[in-house]
Amino acid sequence: MEAVDSGSDGASWSQRRVGIVYDERMCRHHTPDGEFHHENPNRIRAIWNKLQAAGITQRCEVLNAKEAEDKYILSVHGKIHVDLIRNISSKQFNSRRNRRASKFNSIYLNEGSSEAAYLAAGSVIEVAKRVAKGELDSAFAIVRPPGHHAEHDKAMGFCLYNNVAIATKFLLNKKELGINRILIVDWDVHHGNGTQKTFWKDPRVLFFSVHRHECGSFYPASDEGDYTMIGEGPGAGYNINVPWENGRCGDADYLAVWDHILIPVAKQFNPDMILISAGFDAAVGDPLGGCRVTPYGYAMMLKKVCQELKAFWSVLADELPTKLTSQKAPIAQILFSSSDSEAEVVEEVLQDFILPLSKTFSVDEDHHVLAESASVSWRSDLSKIDIWYATFGSNMWNPRFLCYIEGGQVDGMQKPCSGSMDKSPPKDILWKTFPHQLFFGRESTRTWGLGGVAFLHPESKNEDIVHMCLYKITLEQFNDVLLQENVSSYDMSSPLFDLTSLDCSKEKGSIDLEAVKNSQYHNVVYLGMEQDIPILTMACNMSDIENFKSGKVPLCAPSEDYANTLIRGLVEGGQLSEEKASSYIRDAATKPL
Repeated sequence: MEAVDSGSDGASWSQRRVGIVYDERMCRHHTPDGEFHHENPNRIRAIWNKLQAAGITQRCEVLNAKEAEDKYILSVHGKIHVDLIRNISSKQFNSRRNRRASKFNSIYLNEGSSEAAYLAAGSVIEVAKRVAKGELDSAFAIVRPPGHHAEHDKAMGFCLYNNVAIATKFLLNKKELGINRILIVDWDVHHGNGTQKTFWKDPRVLFFSVHRHECGSFYPASDEGDYTMIGEGPGAGYNINVPWENGRCGDADYLAVWDHILIPVAKQFNPDMILISAGFDAAVGDPLGGCRVTPYGYAMMLKKVCQELKAFWSVLADELPTKLTSQKAPIAQILFSSSDSEAEVVEEVLQDFILPLSKTFSVDEDHHVLAESASVSWRSDLSKIDIWYATFGSNMWNPRFLCYIEGGQVDGMQKPCSGSMDKSPPKDILWKTFPHQLFFGRESTRTWGLGGVAFLHPESKNEDIVHMCLYKITLEQFNDVLLQENVSSYDMSSPLFDLTSLDCSKEKGSIDLEAVKNSQYHNVVYLGMEQDIPILTMACNMSDIENFKSGKVPLCAPSEDYANTLIRGLVEGGQLSEEKASSYIRDAATKPL
């Protein structure tokens, strides 16, 4: 989502010309199998629908989305990469598109990806150009796929083309526009590695990023987001990173950074245009970000940029609280982007601008978040119920399982986990064996890339044996793990697996979950009791077993990274020696169903 703000001195509210662009064609970029993904078409649909409901679009000049020309994209990306993205949705890639996507970090591709990528980049260029030329005072582009992770020669982190970087290059290269200095503020919870690399040696661009870093372990998991990375050559000093070394950072943290770092430096830089890569995944309640910025906090961050730099954002001016408006005429121009995130809580933020604050929060008269809504009261109920979650795959290794609780990723994983709402560690851990068959299937997964992953035959056989690590967690946490294991579109306003489901699984031995029926671990199997606490695991069902036997869904040996994760779990859990653990995995991968 991009918006540009500009205007001549003395421009009144009624005279301001605001552009807005949205195109449903960008929603054709989605997961090829229809599975839920945090970066999905509803991200921009939710924004557009909110703006329409509030009457904002009727007060704006609605622009047509335009595809970017290759010559502008090539100012940021290499020819091989551009050729790939241009052609990836064509029929010639139908048989190998998924395999190609698996070679990238956290990327999916389908028949609509090429068009969406070109529309996203082109729309940002168009609104930036219109504002720079004075045809609009401000503009707002609602686009996807996002961009700030995309690098010169590769897509990553849900990003295909770096939309903000491409628009920045366009503005700087069009000398007749008179844009000589651009400030890019990236408040996405992840570091904008692609944007940083693009302007690493360019003193015309001041890149400022505030993000979770955690010593380089948080996505994109490198040292590039460290505060020591300041640019190089003529660009030295024009790259500023503010890395959080933990989650749960909120309004006070971000506003302190604004007051003491961003605003003073930006005033000295004196930009002609300000671009804001405003991913909202640092928002309170975001499933991936783990931070606590409120809708009011985002409004204040924007207000400080606008007022302190003698500019303001008028796209939603009539809907902003009185405290957030300014009558000062703008000098700098602002491009606002919130597409640079794999998981944004856009709706809650928009409601702060254009509708009453989201019902998810209770807010006092000073706009402070007081409590969550009773709509998630089931969490309170299920947090009082303990279960044993029995794991047979990568979750046998404790650090890997904790990704589902605390968020993050371990070596070998292609994407981070969002973590559970309750991040408390397991209350106890123990190991048991069960008479079920372990096997490996599917050629690739989004989490682990190429190679099969572990499955459990849902029916027991006395001649089989599987080692399982049992984690004592709450039924609330089990629901969050279920969601992450199955990548479901379920909205969690009610639990996936409640007490009724638990009773049913005890009675029948297992229960298929309708809400995640198209996912790989949709069958919750009851394995008995331990210390008067039920033991549950996630498996496929017998219909899936037949698909594996017939070859409709392939059996496939695990990758080295995935197999090593299982081996580490078995060895560090004291169950098998490394040699025996390797043999155990090898036998499971070769034994027929």
